Amino acid sequence: MVSANEYSSELEVAVTAVQQAAMVTESVLAERVTTETLQKKDRSPVTVADFASQAVVCAALEQKFPSDLVVAEESADALRSDDGVELCKAVVDHVKAVVTLAQENQVLDWIDRGTAESTQGSDRFWTLDPIDGTKGFLRREQYAIALALIEQGEIVLGVLGCPRLEIGPDGDRGALLKAVRGRGTSMMALHQNPSCEGQSIRVSGQTDPASLRFCESVESAHSNQSHSARVAKALGITADPVRMDSQAKYAAVARGEASIYLRMPTRSDYRECIWDHAAGSIVVEEAGGSVTDIDGCRLDFTQGHRLEGNRGIVATNGQVHDAVIEAVRELQN
Repeated sequence: MVSANEYSSELEVAVTAVQQAAMVTESVLAERVTTETLQKKDRSPVTVADFASQAVVCAALEQKFPSDLVVAEESADALRSDDGVELCKAVVDHVKAVVTLAQENQVLDWIDRGTAESTQGSDRFWTLDPIDGTKGFLRREQYAIALALIEQGEIVLGVLGCPRLEIGPDGDRGALLKAVRGRGTSMMALHQNPSCEGQSIRVSGQTDPASLRFCESVESAHSNQSHSARVAKALGITADPVRMDSQAKYAAVARGEASIYLRMPTRSDYRECIWDHAAGSIVVEEAGGSVTDIDGCRLDFTQGHRLEGNRGIVATNGQVHDAVIEAVRELQN
């Protein structure tokens, strides 16, 4: 059992960093995502938000834990190029809204702090997805800032900032879920005081197929939805799946709004990126659920940037996990 004070400093820094990143991404969304950019399928707003979010989070981690490695999605190479001057200025401007005295070279260095090429030999590192669910972000629907701390191959802490996820009965948006190994999962409003304990949350206890809900990606390219539908049929599930972008799906399982999140591989050689699942998986597990690959194996975060030893993802309320794995196995035979 983790003591009450263990990882308290890491958790507060992680929560603050994710909150600040959410402020940046929401400001980019408000100022740069327009009808015109959507019609042109212009992805520059999400590019600005990705870079700025990563810079803000890595700045916070550098200040408090300067020796920790960070594995994230972005590098500042494009911003340092001659063609990236305008984009770089936009990123720096949005970072300065949160980190007032930030200079351009600092912002670029913060972004590059997330480019650790290898975690081999490192007993401790952070993994970050600065914007998980880019199409959800552009649609003003679900996206997440996902940050997790991994020690000796085990996720020990995770924070999910979900600016568009409803929280409370009034339909207010903005939820932050946080988990520390052995201490459960809690949820609070996204911009509450970082030291706020939050409300403890648990997965659903549903086992009756008539009451079970699937959760899966909006984009069919991200998961084999036809296979998911066949698994649901095999389990006797009749309800339509809950479809949303990003690791907000993990939040839905942790909060009991869905009982199963299934991500079936779209091709045999595809392996998931660690930043797409680290924070979400501990949030579900500490809420009482189970997370494995589709073969029932634990997720292995010791293999670099991808889950090289795993295929797909199954996250459930725990009660139905074995049944889901068996249904997936039968489907593949």
